[in-house]
Amino acid sequence: MDTLEMDDFDQALPDSLAIAVVMEKKPSSHAWADFRYDAIGVVVQDAGAEASISRIYQDGGTEHFLVSGLSLRLHLDECESYYHNLMSPEPGCFIVAGQPEGDDEMPVPYLVSLSFDEAHAYLEGDEQVYSVEIPARLYKWAEAYVLTHYVAIKKTRRKLKNWSETEKPANAPESKSS
Repeated sequence: MDTLEMDDFDQALPDSLAIAVVMEKKPSSHAWADFRYDAIGVVVQDAGAEASISRIYQDGGTEHFLVSGLSLRLHLDECESYYHNLMSPEPGCFIVAGQPEGDDEMPVPYLVSLSFDEAHAYLEGDEQVYSVEIPARLYKWAEAYVLTHYVAIKKTRRKLKNWSETEKPANAPESKSS
């Protein structure tokens, strides 16, 4: 059996990383809202960063805000979902934000996940979920986590029984054949 050697592969992986989300505010063409918000990226931060929202860019009507103090945590029971995300044509980070009170208020992110399943559960709960490209550092970390903890199980189909050949209970009525 060949061994797999990977550069910079650390078996002692952290299960969470401190991150921040970049939110963009743009003028809206919608009649009922003056602005439109969208998540445009995720960046890894130093551990212990304080929770804050700060404007990092402004040009005309477009502004970018850095929402700090979040963490991305990986869970063993979500490894299959992480695997499918990483193997998809466009792997991404899913950012969950609460619905703001007013149309012109920024939805503030409170969770970032790499799990399709977790993101879908929040969508069903009427939360705002954004998908952004996964940064290389997060991809590498998640890939190492999946390689360390996930074992794919081959899906097998059940063999179907022929229902017409099964024994009938003793009290079952006889069928009439013509």
